[in-house]
Amino acid sequence: MAKSYASPYNFFMSQHSPLRKIASSAIPTRLALLVAIAGFSGALLAQKSVGGEECARTAGMQVYSSVFIHKETGDVLGYDLAVKRDRDLGIDALLYIYEGGNSDPGIPLSGQISNNRLNIQGTWVEHLVEYPSKKETVQEHFVKIVGILDSAAFRGDVTIKGMDRDERVRLKRTRRIWSCKNWSPSPSN
Repeated sequence: MAKSYASPYNFFMSQHSPLRKIASSAIPTRLALLVAIAGFSGALLAQKSVGGEECARTAGMQVYSSVFIHKETGDVLGYDLAVKRDRDLGIDALLYIYEGGNSDPGIPLSGQISNNRLNIQGTWVEHLVEYPSKKETVQEHFVKIVGILDSAAFRGDVTIKGMDRDERVRLKRTRRIWSCKNWSPSPSN
């Protein structure tokens, strides 16, 4: 004789229902997935991104990049270096750092280039937000880039003090910084 249940919920959660096992494992899994997506979306929304002004600013510069999308995590990682040579041996540059998503605005660097030997430096003023307090903090890091720059690539070292970051990099010449890859100049640019 079939057992009667007071409500559909009682049947659904009864020991005799084949759906009970699925529900008990699927609901926590789906809830965890929803929480993870919400947290990730919040992190992306809180992150500053490069706008059209930055794209226009770098449009006339030589851009070198090592940016890639990590296959397993989907994170955007690497560096973009946009350089503009002065008439003398001077050089102005913007460094973009990708640590999971779009970069913040470029870090202004300046220095010299002689016989393709690049030596630039500057200060990265990093604006951070502490969570859960949402307190804004500012950190400054000395940035130095030294290496060989030619028409096809940059090979050298990127040093960021205060972050224990000293990396040997190879950046290939590209048309635009990664954050501007879908940007097209307006007629006024």
